[in-house]
Amino acid sequence: MKKSLVTGGAGFIGSHVSKHLIKMGHEVVVLDDLSGGFEDFIPQGATFIKGSITDYELIKQLFEQHHFNYVFHLAAYAAEGLSHFIRRFNYNNNLIGSINLINESVKHKVERFVFTSSIAVYGALKPPMLENMNPKPEDPYGVAKYAVELDLKTAHEMFGLNYTIFRPHNVYGENQNIGDKYRNVIGIFMNQLMQGKSLSVFGDGKQTRAFSYIDDVAPYIANCVNIKESENEIFNIGADKEYTILQLAETVQASMGINTPILHLDPRNEVVHAHADHSKAKQVFKFQHFTSMEDGVQKMANWAKSVGARESEKFKNIEILEKLPPFWKE
Repeated sequence: MKKSLVTGGAGFIGSHVSKHLIKMGHEVVVLDDLSGGFEDFIPQGATFIKGSITDYELIKQLFEQHHFNYVFHLAAYAAEGLSHFIRRFNYNNNLIGSINLINESVKHKVERFVFTSSIAVYGALKPPMLENMNPKPEDPYGVAKYAVELDLKTAHEMFGLNYTIFRPHNVYGENQNIGDKYRNVIGIFMNQLMQGKSLSVFGDGKQTRAFSYIDDVAPYIANCVNIKESENEIFNIGADKEYTILQLAETVQASMGINTPILHLDPRNEVVHAHADHSKAKQVFKFQHFTSMEDGVQKMANWAKSVGARESEKFKNIEILEKLPPFWKE
């Protein structure tokens, strides 16, 4: 039986990847500090270790004890806009924590290191983004993700550590932390609607994104270790069709059956248009279809209504207050 470590396995994408790995017959160890995940999201059959990827002594102990075949690294604090104001926190969690895992994966001869990067590495490059473009991240989150990608490449060239890198974008669905007001716009909208609040939109809402339903992403991340062609490759993964934030707001309102006014906030420093080309992933993973945004949002809405609104916690580690959007200061 293959043994897999899933970091962030109590979180959104990680819990779904863990579920698919268990279905594939893997023994799964979930490492999560529960800063953004929930213990009840961890699928039955997984072994749960509460802890952080920044705890190098714990990481070393886990690798010595379990002799993992695969590492699926999904733990991250993925708040692109906020990352400008939490730079040290961002690099400690998203870069240094990743290096801890890469070090031990090299030492223990892990067969494959599967890393979820982000479309954020492309920055403001003209869409659709292609894997062979030269990344130009525009925020510290994207910088950290790209740095890990580069480190994996050097670890492969120096030590033979095989990897697969995924660049998902705007993934949504069941198990998302809808109480986080800094990231995941669909969850933010649903939480605001259930609380009777206005939908908060930065700027004019004409920014465009392609929104990816979790079942169009997680199964392929889990199964990549069975596909030789995905070894030492980078893949964009997610939905093809882009929507404006205003179109998204209308879709979320319809799915929840709740309408509240839209509150336009001052624009923030963000990429205006971002969507990716998925031809490479379709060829290697044999994608059959994508879930439409209307169907996917409805599935998430049904789940969100079943769990109810969640209170947003204020991020307590803001390092730079200059130019911090007022909405985040509240």
